Amino acid sequence: MAEDYNIEGQEEKQYSASNIQVLEGLEAVRKRPSMYIGDTHIKGLHHLVSEVVDNSIDEALAGYCDTINVTIGVDDSITVRDNGRGIPVDEHEKLHKSALEVVMTVLHAGGKFDKGSYKVSGGLHGVGVSCVNALSDYLRAEVRRSGKVYMQEYSIGKPKGPVTVIGDCTEEEHGTTVIFHPDANIFQETIYQFDLLAKRLRDLAFLNAGVKLTLTDLRNTGEDGVPHTEEYFSQTGLDDFVRYIDANKEPLINDVIHISNNKGEIPVEVAMTYNTSFNENISSYVNNINTIEGGTHLTGFRRGLGATLKKYAEDSRMLEKVKVEVKPEDFRQGLTAVVSVKVLEPQFEGQTKTKLGNTEAIGAVEVSVREALKNYLEEHPTQAKSIVEKIILAATARHAAENARLKVTRKSPLAGGGLPGKLTDCSSKDPALTELFIVEGDSAGGSAKQGRDRQFQAILPLRGKILNVEKALEHKIFESDSIVTLFRALGVTIGTDEDPKEPNLSRLRYHRVIIMTDADVDGAHIATLLMTFFFRHIRPIIENGYLYIATPPLYKATKGNHEEYCWNDMQLRSFIDSYAAGNEDQVKIQRYKGLGEMNAEQLWETTMDPEKRLLKRVNISDAVEADRIFSMLMGEEVEPRRKFIEENATYATLDT
Repeated sequence: MAEDYNIEGQEEKQYSASNIQVLEGLEAVRKRPSMYIGDTHIKGLHHLVSEVVDNSIDEALAGYCDTINVTIGVDDSITVRDNGRGIPVDEHEKLHKSALEVVMTVLHAGGKFDKGSYKVSGGLHGVGVSCVNALSDYLRAEVRRSGKVYMQEYSIGKPKGPVTVIGDCTEEEHGTTVIFHPDANIFQETIYQFDLLAKRLRDLAFLNAGVKLTLTDLRNTGEDGVPHTEEYFSQTGLDDFVRYIDANKEPLINDVIHISNNKGEIPVEVAMTYNTSFNENISSYVNNINTIEGGTHLTGFRRGLGATLKKYAEDSRMLEKVKVEVKPEDFRQGLTAVVSVKVLEPQFEGQTKTKLGNTEAIGAVEVSVREALKNYLEEHPTQAKSIVEKIILAATARHAAENARLKVTRKSPLAGGGLPGKLTDCSSKDPALTELFIVEGDSAGGSAKQGRDRQFQAILPLRGKILNVEKALEHKIFESDSIVTLFRALGVTIGTDEDPKEPNLSRLRYHRVIIMTDADVDGAHIATLLMTFFFRHIRPIIENGYLYIATPPLYKATKGNHEEYCWNDMQLRSFIDSYAAGNEDQVKIQRYKGLGEMNAEQLWETTMDPEKRLLKRVNISDAVEADRIFSMLMGEEVEPRRKFIEENATYATLDT
């Protein structure tokens, strides 16, 4: 007979059926919310809005909705209103309650599971609006349908009363309105960010041509009392998306090549063009979900693109005099594309569940791309010639870059080349515990070396500004001593089993890489150059959360025995008001224009001490927008940069 066992003197307990907890209704969602919406931070909070909006987009995909309005309330509630058919309100035959209540209170209940109602639907997790209801302290659903307005209210997922008729409407009025307020007991943050919601709605407008989406922020009103509102609408869809992404780049061809095939089981739509840069920028979507890890549809696109362009180049005899081998990646240099497919039963995989696994998508996309791109190249010989010439240039540049890249590979610290001489390393060898400060100038580097904690902090001083990688050919990048030094200090090499051009972080030596520059215009420029380098050439460091910006103080304020460091003008004003009754003349103010003006102790105390410092983590919440901004700020095109400066000049502060 088995015995109950005792662990570390704990009271013995029987494990029986009484220990099995059954969560009723939506209790499971509230018990483990991260399983349903990803997390309970900013991402999960904003995912609630996506779940509701996706229901409206499903109506648009089915052809019944063309307007979706999203409003942020002054209390950070969200209202989503559409002009779709309206959620059914008649009695559900199995559950004997209104279909509206079923949709709002039962997981995995909804029209999208009936393929007669929706052929395809969005929503990554498939839990829908009932999950939103479970995680809201208040939700109100209104349905305009069949000449009546129906309403039901809920609190933490439970109905406060039955579905009731609250008014009449015309037969032409139809749709659903959902108003909800996130539960502060669930979410660590309940304040909605306008820009994050705007990004999602903008993408949906591009992905669903002809659907108008608006975002209104009642928290932000102008002098006239009118709340800030933005409208997102695209008549041509993906074509406009590609033009938006490439707005700050010099076009190689003026056309956007549009590929559309709705004949098979998997509808395929692609828009693509080429610019003069050597950066590949492909965004892929499945049922309006951004598949940031790619998947089978992206594989099909790359196969179709490479095979078609290679055959055209060979048939036109343009490759005969090329002395280097043309490889698949050469066909994608300077390419900007958006690939969108609709899949009946999408299968997602990968770390973030945003990688498509349906193998049938490969053939569907490849065939569509082959056929449409072949026709385009034959009908547009001038543009086709420009594309093939760009491919040849890319192959030549890649060959030169491969030779230059060997500097990084051969001279990595674990390949026998040793560490760069400028690096002052730390004693710990555990990457999870160590951090590297990339410091501007030898003077600041000297203070940082003296003030650091030698156990876990390494210092790499850089002299001057590094190469602007946004403008440089790849082989020039790997010929730059500063960039080679960065690779060697980090322990990053080039080339993985999957891709010979991918950065290899398997031997990364630090899990905190901290850019520490002066608090002036030159320092900001150096930091931007470094961020551009990481974004374009070692992006996994950003994606893994390893890149940070140090924030040294701007001032040191002293009044008698009171002394404080101030990181901004507001803190300085607060010090003056607190200790000098607002009289600035009575306060000794030291303005730090450079890190070199601080001694080792001050630099440690303000900027390097983990207990006191303020680090800003660099992250990529929107890869498309990040690519657009880097191209605008650091690229060849002057006009977009001039326009950006003019529009934002009023927000700038002058260094004095």
